Amino acid sequence: MANDATGPEEEAGNAASRLEISPEKVCYIIIKARELDAQVETDDPDSGSNPSDDRAIDVLEDVEDNPTAEELEAFIDSLNEDEQVQLVALAWLGRGDYTIESWDEAVAEARAAHNDRTADYLIGTPLLGDYLEQGLAAHQLSCEEYELGRL
Repeated sequence: MANDATGPEEEAGNAASRLEISPEKVCYIIIKARELDAQVETDDPDSGSNPSDDRAIDVLEDVEDNPTAEELEAFIDSLNEDEQVQLVALAWLGRGDYTIESWDEAVAEARAAHNDRTADYLIGTPLLGDYLEQGLAAHQLSCEEYELGRL
């Protein structure tokens, strides 16, 4: 008689096969989200100093027309609805709101909450890169190969 019970590894494998956004896209978002998280508030907006004199530290300042934020927002907005839903569910999974066993429930909730502000919601989520990475790990996926070829 066959055993129909599945353990945590089989559950993660089954959920990974249901992941409808490519890990490469998620890894790109992780990298950009971490670049955004590394930025700091502007402390001297009119310093007048030469960037080479202050070791180009202004690059890390969070400014209104931030090219990293704009690039990340444009990328997330370019994803189709299913990919955006999966991305939100992945962040929730990584944040601990859901487990890999409740992946389908996370996706259903993300689909119900989906709107045209997905990029704003995700970009406004502190530690987004970490949450997405943990979500991928729950699916037994990682960005290791992606990072090796690009960083």
